[in-house]
Parts: sequence; C-alpha cells; structure tokens
Amino acid sequence: MTAAAAIALAAGFSSCIEDGFTTSPSDQPTFSVDTLKMGLAFSEEGTPTHKFKVFNRHGKGLNISKIAFRDGGTGAFRLNVDGIPGEEFENVEIRANDSIFVLVEATLPPNGGSSKPIEFYDKLDFTTNGVTSTVVLQADVIDVERHHGWDVKLDRKLKVDKAYQIYDSLVVRPDVTLTIPEGVTLYFHQDAWMRVDGTLIVEGTAEKPVNFVGDRFGYVASDIPYEIMSGQWSGILFSCLSKSNRLSYASIRNTVNGVLADSLFLSPSPAIKMVNCQVRNSTGYALQLLHSPIEAYGCEFADAAFGVVGIAGDHHVFNHCTFVNQYLFAYPDGEIIQLYRLDPDDKYGPIKTTTADFSNCIVWGNGGDIYPGTFDGYDVYLRYCSFSVKGSDDSNFISCLWDTDPMFRTVREDYYFDYRLKEGSPAIGAGSKALTNPETAIDFYGITRATPPSLGAYEFK
Repeated sequence: MTAAAAIALAAGFSSCIEDGFTTSPSDQPTFSVDTLKMGLAFSEEGTPTHKFKVFNRHGKGLNISKIAFRDGGTGAFRLNVDGIPGEEFENVEIRANDSIFVLVEATLPPNGGSSKPIEFYDKLDFTTNGVTSTVVLQADVIDVERHHGWDVKLDRKLKVDKAYQIYDSLVVRPDVTLTIPEGVTLYFHQDAWMRVDGTLIVEGTAEKPVNFVGDRFGYVASDIPYEIMSGQWSGILFSCLSKSNRLSYASIRNTVNGVLADSLFLSPSPAIKMVNCQVRNSTGYALQLLHSPIEAYGCEFADAAFGVVGIAGDHHVFNHCTFVNQYLFAYPDGEIIQLYRLDPDDKYGPIKTTTADFSNCIVWGNGGDIYPGTFDGYDVYLRYCSFSVKGSDDSNFISCLWDTDPMFRTVREDYYFDYRLKEGSPAIGAGSKALTNPETAIDFYGITRATPPSLGAYEFK
C-alpha cells in the first residue's frame, strides 16, 4: 500500500468516527427514562446500582457541556458518567449515533421514623447547546429498626406498621410470646433465620398483612427482580418447645425453607394454626412438618424446589388452600404434596402416623400432584379438591376434579405469579359450602366466600 493510499484510508476511517460536533439547539440527547425509579430503599443504607442510557441520535457528535444536580442536589445520590465517578461533569462527548451509561447509587436520609415509603428525589440536569434536559432520580425510602442477634426473652408486641431488619437471627425463647401486629414487615438479611421456641402470634389483616421477606431490592438480572428470588434467607423454624402458634395474614417469601416445624420425633409437637397466609418461593420446601400438626385455612403454599409441602407424622387439616408449583429456577425434585409415615405398623414404631384432611383445595403444577398416589387403608382424605393429573374418586378422594387447569392469573414467562382465579376457571363455585371452615369465611384479599365457594385459597371476584 502506498503512503498516499494509507493516508487516504486513515482519513476515510477518521471521517467515519468523527464528523464534528453539532451546535444546533435543536440537537439534544435523549434518555432511556424520564424518571429513574430506584424502588424501595432503607434509609442510611446504600442502594443497589441503577442505570440509564443517554443517546445521541444525530449524525454528528454531541457535547454535553454540563451534567449536574439542580441547585446542588440533596447529596443523597452518587453518579458515574461513562465510567467516571463524580458529582458534576463538563464537556461529556457522545459520538454520532452512540450512547453512554449513567450509573446511580444513593444513601438516603431518615424519613422521620416511618416504615411507610416516602418519595425522595433529585433532578439531574443535562445542558447541551444551551438547552437543559432533566432526568428525575426517584426512590422510596423507609426507616427500619436494625437487629443483630435479636433474642426475645420476654413477652413482646412489636409496633404497628413498623419495619425491622434482621441481620443474622431472631429467636423467641421458650415460654415467651412474640406478637407481630398488622402492617409490620420483617426484612431478613442473607442467611438470616428465625426460630420460635416459645409462641408466635401474627395479627395481620387483609388491609395490612405482615411480611417476612428478604432485604434485597432491585434486580438479580436485567428483568428478574429479587422479589421472586428464592433462598434469600433461611425461613422460620418452630422447634419442639414451641406451642400455640397462630399466624394470620402473613406472607413469608423467598426463603431456603419457608416454614419448618420439627418435634424431634417423640418430643411435644409445636402446634401451628395458619389463617389466610402465603408461603412461597423456597429452595427447599415451602412447608415442612416433621411430627408436628398444622391447621391451615385459606393459605397459599407455592413454588419450591423440593416440592411444596412435605409431611411426616401427626394430624393435619388444610381447608381452602392452594398448593401450586411453578418454581422458576429448577424443575421440582418431588411432588407438590408429599406424605410419609402413613403406616402405623412401619419400622419406625412409636413415631406418630401421618393423618390428614384436605378440603376445597387446589393442587396444580410441576413435579406431580401428590405422593403417594393412593391412600388405600390410610387415614388421609381429600374432599372437593382439584388436581392437574388424571385420576378418579375412591374412598379417599371424594367429589374431586381431575385433569383440571384452575386458570390462575400467573404469567410465568413474565415472572408474574398471582394464584387468584381468572374468569372461566373450573374451580369457581366448585367447592362445598358445608366444608368451608369459619376461619376461611373471608380470604387473604378480604373477599367473602361465595355460595358455593371457589376452590383454593382465593375466592373469585
């Protein structure tokens, strides 16, 4: 190649990546968002990193003469523009038909002790060719009461509408009652756990349920929120010392094992009553009962890697419950409902035999419906229940719907999990009013059961 040709080639290449900068006021950057919504955040704690893009959609380069917070900003938000951190930027260049990233983090101030989200925002101005464009940075900040090694040794009732963050553990000691009133949220840090050796009373309502959730916000990936990510914290263990527990309108989400009750074989059993609760999204079981009885009314047990419910020993009652497995991160290892220790004469001797009564329930999803598939000779009864598998009624399965899609609102591919019924569901009006326990007269969302009622945890409206 001659020198002249090389110079010509270089000149041509240069002209492809640099055509000068436009100075026309009409040539302005555009933005991937008008408002960068950073979601819920704890006060005085750094947020995850959020980002947006700034586009130059013109045939010449853009020179953004200044990027700065309006009036100096609040000091809560931190910026990184095109790989450079700072508070204010000058002469930021974007090549023709190119873009840059702006990364944003924040540490937000207290909002006066409220656990209710308060909107906090700043305005970020971009001045280009004498014209100013603005992107609003917005977050919802709440105050939390933080605990490390929270040991409840005396009877205690938490404050209504309060938020608590548990970094490692929350233990309710023997013969001690912890009462959690309506509207409370407990945020558990990674690997944190809760153990009840005494008594847990949860007093949520349809208007203000009580939440037990992980403390991570934002997205695992670009479109997968932490809200649906399992394994964020360990879950709730009811030990053999626990007694007289009642959970009403509690939502327990994103655990390793949602609710585990273990009587250590021959020890006293931790009695649990759950009314209008949700236990969903676990890397183990959503509900595991080892020689420990439960009464569950109007509850949803959903989405778990090992199978949704595992039971071994003692007597259990489930009325108007939804058992469903659409676990997102793996195909389930076992059936949705798994019952063991059914034979009173098996090798385990004096260990309590499993007996159970399911009525007006829905069982649906991946991994198979129920193990074992037959209960001949065992004290297990399923009345007015809906199943996804093919089958037929017998002395244990009574007035059931078989090979039936209950038609939930869930759209799995969009990461939307809502196990209420859609219009046209065969589960609507398929229940028995005579089998509706008074505890389930109103569902989790405050809807009164119809006559005849719908199957599952949620009445159709």
